Amino acid sequence: MTRTQISSRLFESTRLGALRLPNRLVMAPMSRNRADDDGVPSPIMATYYAQRASAGLIVAEAATPNAVGQTYPNIPAIYNQAHVAGWRQVTDAVRAAGGRMFLQLEHGGRIGHPDTSGLMPIAPSPVPLPDTIFTPNGHLASVVPREMTLDEIGSTVADFASAARNAIEAGFAGVEVHAANGYLIQQFLAQGTNHRTDEYGGSVAGRIRFALEVVQAVGDAIGPERVGLRIAPGVTVNGIREGDTGSIYPALLGALADKGLAYLHVVFADPDQPLFHDIRRIWPGTLIANPVLPWPGPLPADGGRHEGERLLAAGADLVALGRAFLANPDLVERLRAGAPLNPVRDRGLMYMGGETGYTDYPVLAGGCDRALEPAAS
Repeated sequence: MTRTQISSRLFESTRLGALRLPNRLVMAPMSRNRADDDGVPSPIMATYYAQRASAGLIVAEAATPNAVGQTYPNIPAIYNQAHVAGWRQVTDAVRAAGGRMFLQLEHGGRIGHPDTSGLMPIAPSPVPLPDTIFTPNGHLASVVPREMTLDEIGSTVADFASAARNAIEAGFAGVEVHAANGYLIQQFLAQGTNHRTDEYGGSVAGRIRFALEVVQAVGDAIGPERVGLRIAPGVTVNGIREGDTGSIYPALLGALADKGLAYLHVVFADPDQPLFHDIRRIWPGTLIANPVLPWPGPLPADGGRHEGERLLAAGADLVALGRAFLANPDLVERLRAGAPLNPVRDRGLMYMGGETGYTDYPVLAGGCDRALEPAAS
């Protein structure tokens, strides 16, 4: 059966720095917990990402830049040569399939546990996560993180830069600094988690300082044109409370606007909200927008295509989709053809090891679903 091809700006080719993207769809970073116990990416991860290489850009799931930054079990890392070698298998497989990849760098801050990392979490201030946290021993009460010293702040900035260099060595085209979803950098930005009275707290200028230093160090290490930044203005994931969203982000983005970064990635971007338009006005470069879609609950039938088109019309340059790519390796082809989408299976399968719910989603062939053969790794 021949399907009518849908015309949409989402399927236009474009450029991101030195990269030519065949479409404007970005596979958003999504933790899948398939690395080994030491944070080394597993071979099945190469299969998973290569299956999704038709995305205009893949931003690989969060990788920790040091041991104390680990969030959950089986999260990948990028701070030693074993990690570099594991990720190299992934980037080689994606490149062979015609894809392009950035790697997200994420430090958990207070979102961590000694049962997972063997270390006490560190954070801007000793404010615990207001919830339990998943560990190798199941869900446990969160612990009070240790307040970072000035020396630890400096060494963490250096670890981000070193991780970025490792990512380039591993074959990534660039990195995305994760300053969203309640992890360490956003913990510095937010009043609820940053109670410091030194130069990294208090005023807006103090609370954005750590983010600026990380981005500057990463840009100095690999070139700012290879660096993206992800933010989540006003999002309360992981118990975050910013307090002055309307002040903190204009200040942060204004300070970074002339740095020549590859892109800004906005989580849960809403074209009906003034803040989105303020961000677009302040940010002179490429803007990736992640639409607001129901969660928890099923994906919309179009996988977010309509909301993505609204974001492009409102000024976004690229659109990042998450769960739709998770369940549909050939998402670009399905959206272009107006074909039905695979539903996301049991949510628990997102975070369990193995092929089920990871590399076994079917793809279209001649208008019908077919099982997907493992990609070369």
